[in-house]
Amino acid sequence: VGNYKRTVKRIDDGHRLCNDLMNCIHERARIEKVYAQQLTEWAKRWKQLVEKGPQYGTVERAWCAFMSEAEKVSELHLEVKGSLMNEDFEKIKNWQKEAFHKQMMGGFKETKEAEDGFRKAQKPWAKKLKEVEAAKKAYHAACKEEKLAISRETNSKADPALNPEQLKKLQDKVERSKQDVLKTKEKYEKSLKELDNATPQYMENMEQVFEQCQQFEEKRLRFFREVLLEVQKHLDLSNVASYKNIYRELEQNIKTADAVEDLRWFRANQGPGMSMNWPQFEEWSADLNRTLSRREKKKASDGVTLTGINQTGEQVSQPNKHSSSLSAQSNTVQSVQSSYNPFEDEEDTGSTVSEKEDNKIKNVSSYEKNQNYPTDWSDEESNNPFSSTDANGDTNPFDEDTPPAMEVRVRALYDYEGQEQDELSFKAGDELTKMENEDEQGWCKGRLDNGQVGLYPANYVEPIQ
Repeated sequence: VGNYKRTVKRIDDGHRLCNDLMNCIHERARIEKVYAQQLTEWAKRWKQLVEKGPQYGTVERAWCAFMSEAEKVSELHLEVKGSLMNEDFEKIKNWQKEAFHKQMMGGFKETKEAEDGFRKAQKPWAKKLKEVEAAKKAYHAACKEEKLAISRETNSKADPALNPEQLKKLQDKVERSKQDVLKTKEKYEKSLKELDNATPQYMENMEQVFEQCQQFEEKRLRFFREVLLEVQKHLDLSNVASYKNIYRELEQNIKTADAVEDLRWFRANQGPGMSMNWPQFEEWSADLNRTLSRREKKKASDGVTLTGINQTGEQVSQPNKHSSSLSAQSNTVQSVQSSYNPFEDEEDTGSTVSEKEDNKIKNVSSYEKNQNYPTDWSDEESNNPFSSTDANGDTNPFDEDTPPAMEVRVRALYDYEGQEQDELSFKAGDELTKMENEDEQGWCKGRLDNGQVGLYPANYVEPIQ
């Protein structure tokens, strides 16, 4: 009696499992989005580096093909994210809304109907079972009383102090107890027989309600299987024709790289085959000897520092002060890196991402493709392209620098196992401190009682009243 509650609870579990599946898909969509953003940022950054760097010719185009591949793959992963949220997530949400109907008093209509059906089917049989238990108890009590009466009668026969009248009472007591045993036994057997006769109908009624619950659960299981297959199709890029074309095109671009062609180009443009500008006799000109006015000097010093004025008519470039420029901008890069969170949405970062990436690009490489080289040379290695804090990896792009928020104590509704290093793990019923409010992806930042700080799904907890 009452064991049907496990079947009834399965209906409530089905509603909760819909929420769990939606959270699962939401987290995967978030990962797809972050990966797509990182691919785009990586492609933009390295495309500019390669274009400004010393690589040239067909090998340069082959190298840049990887950045094109990243941009196209990024678009595909954004499409995966869109399919997961706009199709799969919404499909589960709508099905859950149609399958489970909340009541004003709490709980679901389907749960109440199942419980009422089981209780109605079980009530007559449970009543007869109660009668059987009462008859069994009366029969066992009568047997106990009979045994006690017989024992008293046996002991009284050996006691000479008892008179015949007392002995007669004990014998009468034995007879009455035997009759009570027969009556209670008959009643017990009769009630048990009635229970046995009612059992087939009881089983039929209970099984009918159970089958209704089975059909409801079957719909959920089949729906979950259908949704999971659709999620698999959305995640499987190997069956997408454009995905295969991306790598087919990448392979072709790499194979077009021709060392002989690049060497020929370099010889013609940067080597002995380039056009020469041999020194020639030049007449003196008054314009070349003109001095800058005070106003022009002041104006020039505002934006550019002049390193020298050539009065021979030929512009000889001065060596670039790479070491000073790198040291001047390294602090900027470090501050940008510390405040940049790759897990934020593009709506949050705005236009600052491109500015940060521009700063990175300026500091990673100390040379440019069209850089003018000085006529004097030195073997001192003063310009190390890997000396910046960005290249050394001293900064952590995953650090967050967020302002403190109002801390609130919350209690976990469900178990959660952290999937990443920056996520918390807890059990249902555990208490923790919410440090930051929910973001657009449904995540909060919190602190466990042991001091561990990390992220957790916002809908897995409730405030402690």
